[in-house]
Amino acid sequence: MVASPSPAVLKRWIGLELRRLRTAAGKSRPQVAARLKQSRTAIGHLETARNLPSAAVLEVLLGFYGVPERLPFLLDLVEAARKGRNWWDKLADAAPSWLDLYLGLEAGAAEVTSFDSYLVPGLLQTREYAEAVIRGDPDAGEEEIQRRVELRLGRQQIFDRDDDPVRLWVVLDESVLYRQRGTPQVMATQIQHLIDVSQRPRVDLQVLPLDVGAHLAQQGSFNLLKFPADMVGDTGVVYLDLLIEGRYYDEPKQVATYERAITRLRVQAATLQDSRALLFRAAKEVAQ
Repeated sequence: MVASPSPAVLKRWIGLELRRLRTAAGKSRPQVAARLKQSRTAIGHLETARNLPSAAVLEVLLGFYGVPERLPFLLDLVEAARKGRNWWDKLADAAPSWLDLYLGLEAGAAEVTSFDSYLVPGLLQTREYAEAVIRGDPDAGEEEIQRRVELRLGRQQIFDRDDDPVRLWVVLDESVLYRQRGTPQVMATQIQHLIDVSQRPRVDLQVLPLDVGAHLAQQGSFNLLKFPADMVGDTGVVYLDLLIEGRYYDEPKQVATYERAITRLRVQAATLQDSRALLFRAAKEVAQ
């Protein structure tokens, strides 16, 4: 079973497994639709994790695929997905609707890789920095601001999971260290936090120097999520946070494009040791 109880990840695993088993059995979606007397769209919804299968549907599907012995395992996954609760449910109104899926995927991710060109990533923000960033929204009231801060800080609990805490690799544009959010003291404290976090064994933080020139990801920030090895065949998800929507890419070719971009950025960025030196320098300069 997946270590994280994230319903979004469990649903993704179920859909992935159903698609994998159908492909291995040499069955097409139209054939499955005919066997279940359902539409092709309904089958697609099962395989993309939009809908969860009933026990009866699972039994027919696995028999059709020639793997009835997989039934107990998938029934357990479905039950866990149905019973699972999101830690942010009490703060649901503090996030736009499109972020809900990302929060679920991030909560159960085994690895998170990001390139950040404008802000310190949410997983590494201090409370004061997060509040300063959120106050950039002129329409947000005080109560909403505080709820959004709590939501952002709550995401950081993935570092403290009892079983297999997240593996984080961040490439941070150097300009982020000097783009002021809040007071100089807020910035200095935030950068010191980055220095502290970068020394954790499962966190790698590289700074992309200002003089690096053009690069593959110069259009903007992105997050790449990878999931537990048990989810065989899952190539991951890329997420872009836009002003009016969140955009998700999970086709293998799309994910591979972003993997190439982040690999190149890691080469162009300062080494881990040199990145810490850049962080120390920035902490001194922003506090002056």
